[in-house]
Amino acid sequence: MDSEYLKFYLIGSIAFVFASVSIYNRFIKYKNMIEESWSGIDIALKRRFNLIPNMINAVKLYSKHEADLLTKVSESRHGSTGIADRTAEESAVTQSLQGLLAIAEAYPDLKASQNFLALQHSLADVENEIMDARSVFNAAVRKNNTLVQSFPSNIIAKLFGFRNAQYFALELATQRAVPEVK
Repeated sequence: MDSEYLKFYLIGSIAFVFASVSIYNRFIKYKNMIEESWSGIDIALKRRFNLIPNMINAVKLYSKHEADLLTKVSESRHGSTGIADRTAEESAVTQSLQGLLAIAEAYPDLKASQNFLALQHSLADVENEIMDARSVFNAAVRKNNTLVQSFPSNIIAKLFGFRNAQYFALELATQRAVPEVK
């Protein structure tokens, strides 16, 4: 009988070790997916940020105030790596970009400018990239968070310090608010 218990204990221990290693490796996989997809968001945000000086120059001729506001916001961007800090910074840039795009509505010459239209098109392309990268990032975060919260992987998460990741949400400058119908 003792050899049967020992055999059962040995098989159970080996199965536990293999299951733990498998869960640990899934955590590492999701951690790497989150980092990789954050890099995609970061690249797209940098591309958007690089468009800003060109948009400022195009608008300066029409509205000094709005161009100065966007210049100040773009200069205050620190390029934080934390998701919450980065979201706040990028939201401020988004609001300024929305104001800048609204200027085009007030100035028909600017609205018709080929240079401004090309910049606006580039901005829309970059924001589509941000939206796609955000979707990939948030999918990886969802998988990670599900693993962190599920049993028995939550035990491995606590043991090795894996935590829930934060989703990335950002309103984009080219997204229009849906008008309220009364």
